[in-house]
Amino acid sequence: MDRYAKETYGDRIAGVYDEYHARLNPADGVAFLADLAGAGRVLELGIGTGRVALPLAARGVKVDGIDASQRMVDQMRAKPGGNGIDVTIGDFSSFALDDRYALVYVVFNTFFALFDQDAQVLCFERVATHLEPGGRFVLECFVPDLARFDRGQSTTTTQLDVDDVRIDASLHDAAAQVVRSQHIIIRDGKLEMFPVALRYAWPSELDLMARLTGFEREARYAGWNREPFSSASVSHVTVYRKS
Repeated sequence: MDRYAKETYGDRIAGVYDEYHARLNPADGVAFLADLAGAGRVLELGIGTGRVALPLAARGVKVDGIDASQRMVDQMRAKPGGNGIDVTIGDFSSFALDDRYALVYVVFNTFFALFDQDAQVLCFERVATHLEPGGRFVLECFVPDLARFDRGQSTTTTQLDVDDVRIDASLHDAAAQVVRSQHIIIRDGKLEMFPVALRYAWPSELDLMARLTGFEREARYAGWNREPFSSASVSHVTVYRKS
């Protein structure tokens, strides 16, 4: 995947993204974020097709966004309310905006789309710069599960029907903490591939990035309904407050 760039995933999957992730219900996340935002202005990193931003804006929250893929944002623009959100096309490890926010958030593991630790730390720094004093940074991420890889690889069937099969094929670089995957859809005799690359980070590593950039951890939950986080949790929602 030598030609993979920051916009590759979004540009390739934009047309089927909402269908591919139709099982995801944003309602709990939207309620959580609206509660934290209050009357403040909000910024979403990796806003994509507006899966979270649009229902959040429908609650009266002023939402801005950043995304690397114009094609993903075009999908959002085609939806009701999509033209009412200001979006900057770019890399969310190096953005510079004029506004300051009460809340910045990044959901559904999108923080891991930053390919190395330096870029992830830079993202924390950029967020800190754009938050009001006492503002919050919220991340929704998976907890890495290395047991799912056998000799550095994994192939999983995620859907199987008479005329439709979906397969995820992945390679794991443990030293770099990088997973490179292809979402493969075979439907009606046609094959489509949607590449994705992630650099995962452990919860404790995220906490260290936060401390280095002027944040303190306010809370960590196993999900949007504030379920207790434990060693058995497969994902987490973490709230950092700007010191």
